[in-house]
Amino acid sequence: MKRKIITTSDGSTTIQIEDWNEQYHSKHGAIQEAFHVFIDAGLRLFKNQPVSILEIGFGTGLNALITLMLAKELSLEIRYTGVEKYPVPENEIRQLNYISELKAEAYKMHFSKMHETAWNSRVAISSHFSLQKVQKDFMRIEDENLFNLIYFDAFGARVQPELWTEELFSKMFDALTPGGVLVTYAAKGSVRRAMQAVGFLVERLPGPPGKREMLRAKKPLS
Repeated sequence: MKRKIITTSDGSTTIQIEDWNEQYHSKHGAIQEAFHVFIDAGLRLFKNQPVSILEIGFGTGLNALITLMLAKELSLEIRYTGVEKYPVPENEIRQLNYISELKAEAYKMHFSKMHETAWNSRVAISSHFSLQKVQKDFMRIEDENLFNLIYFDAFGARVQPELWTEELFSKMFDALTPGGVLVTYAAKGSVRRAMQAVGFLVERLPGPPGKREMLRAKKPLS
C-alpha cells in the first residue's frame, strides 16, 4: 500500500496509508494525541514504582519515546513491550520530526537505539527504561497478569475492525495485572461494549484534539 509522511496540525509528522486514508497518529496532532491519550490518561496514573507497559502498535515509536522522556520525571522504572506485526521501515523513521518538535535532542540517540535494536530481545535504552519489540500478530498475544498499563494504539476500527473485538480485548484483559489500565484514543460504543463484555470497567474521558471522547478501561482488583 502507498505510504507517505504528512505533517499533522501540531507540526509533528506521521505516516499516512493512502489506500486506507488512515494515519499512524491523529492528523489533528500526533504529539498532542500521544500526550493526551497515553501519557496524561495512562502513564501519569503511576509514580515512584516499576511499571510494565504493553503497546499495541509500536509503529513509529512516538509513544515509547515520550514515555522514556518522562520516566525520570515520574520516578518510574519502565519495562516496555511494543508489539508490531509490520515494522516501520528505517527510511520512514528518519523522516519523522519528533526529536525536533519535542525539543528532545538529549534523547536523539535513545530514539535511534529503539529502532536499531533487534526484535524479540529486551534491551536497556536508559537506566530507567528497557524495551522489547515483538514482531507478531496481536491475536497471538498470550501473556497473563504481566502488564500494569496498555497503550492500545492499533489502526482504527474503520479499517481493521477485527482489532476492536471481544476476542482481542479478552487477551488484553488477561495480559493486565489486577487494577491494570488500558487507554485508547477510540470511543465508539461498540468498542466500549466489547471491553465491558470481557470484564473491563470502562470510563469515557475527554478526547484529544479532533475527538470528543476517548476510553480508559480498568481491570478490577478482584
